[in-house]
Amino acid sequence: MVLNKIGKGIGTIGRKATGFEPIVIEWKDASPQDIVWRFPNEVIPWGSTVIVKEWERVVFYRDGKVYGVLDPGRHVLDTQNVPFLKGLVEGLYGENIFKAIVIFVNVNRLQGRFGGQSQTVELIPIKFHGSYYYRVVDPALFVNKVVGPDNRFTTEELDSYIRGYFMSRLIAFLAQTSIRDVYQRIEEAGKRALFVLRKPFEEIGLMLEDVVFEGLEVPPEYRERMFWLLQGTSAAYLVQQETARKFAEAIEKTQAGGAAIGAGLVAIPYALQPPPPTAQQPVQQQPGVAGGVVGAVTGYVARCPYCGGSPIPQGAKFCPFCGHQIKWCRNGHIVPVEARFCPVCGVAIEQ
Repeated sequence: MVLNKIGKGIGTIGRKATGFEPIVIEWKDASPQDIVWRFPNEVIPWGSTVIVKEWERVVFYRDGKVYGVLDPGRHVLDTQNVPFLKGLVEGLYGENIFKAIVIFVNVNRLQGRFGGQSQTVELIPIKFHGSYYYRVVDPALFVNKVVGPDNRFTTEELDSYIRGYFMSRLIAFLAQTSIRDVYQRIEEAGKRALFVLRKPFEEIGLMLEDVVFEGLEVPPEYRERMFWLLQGTSAAYLVQQETARKFAEAIEKTQAGGAAIGAGLVAIPYALQPPPPTAQQPVQQQPGVAGGVVGAVTGYVARCPYCGGSPIPQGAKFCPFCGHQIKWCRNGHIVPVEARFCPVCGVAIEQ
């Protein structure tokens, strides 16, 4: 017998290969992360045997078309056992051979890694990384859409393609997601991403089974903005604040006349004023924190803006879950340590 080994598969060919004697076609030495393997010979002798394991499917492909798929088992290749072979019989040699690309497909659960940068709906940049899990559920569609058109027959090529396919859609998903939903509910964000991305994966013959964010980072210069957003401040108000701050800085540097400066100084207090009271008010007054008054605001739950843990007891000076310092306004809302006004109710903060 002559062994013909390419990559991680072995085809055992009869002694008289030129006589088109039957061969045994089997994928051996496959690793758990291998996605497909292509049998190296396209000329298949009549009566050959294909061995398909439980975790495999075998696709017969030629001229941009899938002719059929073999399920697990031992298959003798003739038109009686495998009817779709009638379309592959090579007329030059009668029914002694047929030509096809024989592709073994792994249908076990596979893991992919992802990582990159995006931004949330509030335009806050984020870096993220994690894992996604998927499997091939429609081998014919997968070969037609992904493997065959560009001759992607190696795990490296396919892994790169699938990761790029996943990342482009994940970035689009994050761009429509609030920082609150990603940063404080990272596990739920993975579940929502799974729901959104599952349909595109089905379109190429794959089932996306899980998406797991393993890390997420916000640049330091954006953490203050994130703090306010997590406390309920609207994105529009944050833009107003930042615009006013930049406006004030520009006025300080300008050499223009006093009239321009005076006009700017008049505009700044209005631009920097706190947001109007929200629908959570009015406030019921009761004895409060540090000599002030705590408002029992309907629907407001005090949570740490740094870790998003369980509700924090009123008046706590530090988060009991992550240890960060906590500061309160007199109406019982958490505010940034350096804040001058409450982002929820707008009251001035006693320094």
